Amino acid sequence: PQPRLQTPSWRPLPGLGRMLGSRLVDGLCGLIGVALLAILIVAGYVGPDSAADNLVPTFVMITFWVGLVVLSLLFGDVFRAFNPWRAIGRAVGAVVGRRGPARRPYPEQLGRWPAAVGLLVFTWIELVGAWADRPVTLTNAIVGYTVVTLVAQSIWGVETWTRRGEAFSVYFNLFSRIAPFAARDRVVGVQQPLAGLPRLDTPPGTVAVVLVMIGTVTFDGLSQGALWNEVGPALQDAFSWLGASVSAAPKLADTVGLLAAVGLVSGFYWLGMEGARSVGGGIPAPRLRQTFVHSLVPIAAVYVLAHYLTYLVFEGQAIQYLASDPFGQGWDLFGTASAAIDFSLISQNGTWYLQVAFVVIGHVAALILAHDRAVATYGQASEAVRSQYWMLAIMVGFTMLALWLLRQAGA
Repeated sequence: PQPRLQTPSWRPLPGLGRMLGSRLVDGLCGLIGVALLAILIVAGYVGPDSAADNLVPTFVMITFWVGLVVLSLLFGDVFRAFNPWRAIGRAVGAVVGRRGPARRPYPEQLGRWPAAVGLLVFTWIELVGAWADRPVTLTNAIVGYTVVTLVAQSIWGVETWTRRGEAFSVYFNLFSRIAPFAARDRVVGVQQPLAGLPRLDTPPGTVAVVLVMIGTVTFDGLSQGALWNEVGPALQDAFSWLGASVSAAPKLADTVGLLAAVGLVSGFYWLGMEGARSVGGGIPAPRLRQTFVHSLVPIAAVYVLAHYLTYLVFEGQAIQYLASDPFGQGWDLFGTASAAIDFSLISQNGTWYLQVAFVVIGHVAALILAHDRAVATYGQASEAVRSQYWMLAIMVGFTMLALWLLRQAGA
């Protein structure tokens, strides 16, 4: 049978489509994901205490967190196939015989809020808690996340929690909707780039997920610039005056900065949608925020690409020698234990041109998506056009913010 929802924008990949989407390939990828998870946990506990010499920080913060974004944008929802928690949950379900409905129905009002909270907590770990500097602490977080995920799967079902609540599945799936590849009914096919985003469902919390994605990267860029070097210490002094310890004051200041950045991005989008509501059509602002949120995903993608480009290209090379000796035992499994980081892969000017290109292309893509949705949403063409003035202001604002953050980081 032909896959459902087959449209002119999607067609099966000739020859390989059914094989890539088969249960066998899905199962093998899941096994690889589980094996990688097990290796990380062991490496975190028995490997070197130094973050630079331990596999876990580099793999989690660069290969996984940034590298999988690139793979998702190019090849689709790669993480779904390799997701170790999904593979473990499905295996446990098969063993205990729970193949039917989940134990409890997933609360509709919960939506994607757990994923939004999970992403915010992870970025706090990355940007504020600095847990990546302590491999054992980061590994404890991985184990804790695994336990929470498996418990949630046992309550609401593996696939339901993967689609709605599991932070990384939701995160990478949003980026994968930009890719020219997508799977339908276990068949991998090709589609027009961006074609997956207009079909994005928007249960409660979806808007929050996207705004957290943009806001957290915004704070990461801001924290590296001159402005935060002035504001941050002032906040630390304020918390110290209120009685915070020397070690707690910087974390409290950074936490406020992180939440403020997410709030700033959220407020900007909120104002834009209030403006779009004013053009007519009788569409309430909350519905407009849900209707147009898919157009912000390309912005979130280029924020990640532009901000973490050198991080991935340079520091990401460390995975070569760390993978050859994952437990710090002096091994050379792949013959790369003596590999060095090549800082000549891309010049400073080349980096800047790529970053600017990413930002411009992403915001143009966002405008295209917003325009198409406006035409389909508003009853009159004049209202659709007027609403796009507000969307244009949002996109220009995000573009200026992205370029300013890049300038701050490079200052």
